[in-house]
Amino acid sequence: MKPLAYARAGSVEEAAELYAAHPGARYLGGGTNLVDLMKLGVEEPSTLVDVSRLPLDTVEELPDGSVRIGATVRNSDLAAHPTVRDRYPALSQALLAGASGQLRNAATTGGNLLQRTRCPYFQDTDKPCNKRAPGSGCGALDGVHRDHAVLGHSPQCIATHPSDMAVALAALDAAVELHGADGPRTVPVAEFHRLPGDHPEQDTVIRPGELITGVVLPGATAGLPSLYRKARDRASYAFALASVAAVLDVEGGVVRQVGLAFGGVAHRPWRARLAEEALLGAAPTTAAFERAADLELAAARPLRDNGYKVRLARNLAVDALRRLAPPTST
Repeated sequence: MKPLAYARAGSVEEAAELYAAHPGARYLGGGTNLVDLMKLGVEEPSTLVDVSRLPLDTVEELPDGSVRIGATVRNSDLAAHPTVRDRYPALSQALLAGASGQLRNAATTGGNLLQRTRCPYFQDTDKPCNKRAPGSGCGALDGVHRDHAVLGHSPQCIATHPSDMAVALAALDAAVELHGADGPRTVPVAEFHRLPGDHPEQDTVIRPGELITGVVLPGATAGLPSLYRKARDRASYAFALASVAAVLDVEGGVVRQVGLAFGGVAHRPWRARLAEEALLGAAPTTAAFERAADLELAAARPLRDNGYKVRLARNLAVDALRRLAPPTST
């Protein structure tokens, strides 16, 4: 048992101060990922700064038509929220596709974004892992990697990001609100997580001590047809082999707005910008959806045992877009 300190923050400002005052500190929200990693010896915080009782647990509609989700809103509450279900269905579907009901009752919005990879080499301290121990190597590269990345990976790391929620948020053009020593700032969800490059230990662009205070869903994607599709090894409580979140607005027989993001295939939710660009102004046909998906996935670099993910992601994307398109367009 490793000793650690515990402090409960009464405000966002106090949380940042407590974090700065205790080197090696970690923020504690629902703890559904952090506590597991502590048990495995992957995380060894000196201090837990409890932010679970901060007044960040509401979902509110803003004057400009956007919706702000507090960082401590529980996943179950967010999935069931009427505004989210009605105006951003892909987000509700993604949340319900993740974990078990018990975990969703505890997990928070901010914690979901910050959860770490479920790569077994990362979780086993006896195995080499550049994400856990920089410079030790990537055991998955020549090892067991059926579930690993096909897009954006590097020789240093081939892990995938596990969040379902983040994939939907990326497709919906959501943004993350942060608060740190330099004050507040906002980062698009699609840019919040990093590709591994030479520093896979850095999961996100978050700065030391910064706290997620909320997520903002824009008014521009509110009410548009959207959905989330996920392929996994079993029907529930399993991480995605591949997933897709799609937003599609068709007007006058052509695509006026589209958001597409893949999950389970990269180190971060993969925003499919090339596919989106190809679809804008095009007729929403199956052929157009197939061409767009193929264009995006042409950059895939499958490994020895996970080439199936490329076709799986393609088919999920085409199916999702077909479901959202007007019946006469396909």
